[in-house]
Amino acid sequence: MDRGKPSDLEERVIAALTWRLVPFLFLLYVVAYLDRINVGFAALEMQKQLGFNDAVYGLGAGMFFAGYFFFQLPSNLLLERVGARRWIAGLMVTWGLISSAMLLVTTARSFYALRFLLGSAEAGFFPGVILYLKRWFPPGARARTVARFMTASPLSGVIGGPISGALLGLHGRSGLAGWQWLFLMEGIPAMALGATVLFFLTERPEEASWLPAEGRTWLLETLARERQSGMQGSLAGRFVAFRSRQIWLLVLVYFGMSTGVYGINLWLPNLIKSVTGANNLRIGLLSTIPYVAAAIGMVAVGLHSDRTGERRWHVAASGFVAALALWVAAVTHSAWPAIVALSLAEMGVQSMMGPFWVMPTALLSSAAAAVGIAIINSVGNLGGFFGPYVIGLVRRYTGEFAGGLVVVGLTLVVSGCVVLVAGEREREISRRAGANPLTAERAEDD
Repeated sequence: MDRGKPSDLEERVIAALTWRLVPFLFLLYVVAYLDRINVGFAALEMQKQLGFNDAVYGLGAGMFFAGYFFFQLPSNLLLERVGARRWIAGLMVTWGLISSAMLLVTTARSFYALRFLLGSAEAGFFPGVILYLKRWFPPGARARTVARFMTASPLSGVIGGPISGALLGLHGRSGLAGWQWLFLMEGIPAMALGATVLFFLTERPEEASWLPAEGRTWLLETLARERQSGMQGSLAGRFVAFRSRQIWLLVLVYFGMSTGVYGINLWLPNLIKSVTGANNLRIGLLSTIPYVAAAIGMVAVGLHSDRTGERRWHVAASGFVAALALWVAAVTHSAWPAIVALSLAEMGVQSMMGPFWVMPTALLSSAAAAVGIAIINSVGNLGGFFGPYVIGLVRRYTGEFAGGLVVVGLTLVVSGCVVLVAGEREREISRRAGANPLTAERAEDD
């Protein structure tokens, strides 16, 4: 059932927040996401030059998420202490330096080490932004806001694909290989933008002098009511997220989502090359097609989820579509059918993101949100290690992508099924708890 029509004041405030915050955060995420997936384009040359087989590349690509796992929770807790502006700024400068330092890779060990350090540096960025958006946007606007922010992940491929393909064409300039130029140049924007965060982002709504007084008052009152009601109050306490069954079910869901996203994205250039035989620049151009499809799907699904207030079926159905498309891609050897299938898979798995990230923020109070989001993102993102590695391992021993794509598709089916269970459990707790936060907490522990 559709939600009631928002008031004019609400619409004006949401519009002001969106135009002020989302484009800038979007740009930051474009840079972050490009720095984590550009290794997929670098692999077109780097593997051959350095003698890395598919298993070595898959392990190194996934090693990013091992660093993510170990440093996400500490990073998010430090963000709470230091503040979003200063912490995000420091992270961006750090990972920009590490990303550029990838040009120094000469052995498998150095490849693994730098990917691990890059993941460690980026670990606090995404959950920090999700927490930041939670502090600014009311619940009814979050899915579409997160979806708009997260369209940066597919659009980074739209922007980065052709750029990465062109940078590979600099091979031999100043004694550097094309993949070294790619890492060097694509690390610089993170360092530059990190400095601008300090001057552009406002820490909290109370400090938003750029919002009209009436709008700021409405926003603060709306967010305060949310903190005091329903499940938002039921999980009070910073570490209560550790014992929430819902959170651990969502970890499993996100593991499958991450397996799909990074299994596709970190192998996409090689997948396209295997069915087209195209040169690096053309591969970069063709890779934009799945990312454009994903950006459109993310926004459409996020808008529909907000309009209806439904989350779990939006996540599950998107995952099922992505799994089916991956299985089609696994048995397709013609160029355009394979690209269409990969585009549907990318669209499906990315469309899960917006509605999904509203679910944990709806379960957690402000005190617990940093911990809960970090648990989901750090443990769940181990799928980003599993997906690329299993595809590379299977391809090394079979010479084909098919087996790895089938495995990745299966994880998405599991995610879709689990999110339906998690969503039903959440509704059961809400019915049992009513408006009493103490009852809700007891219901969660039953």
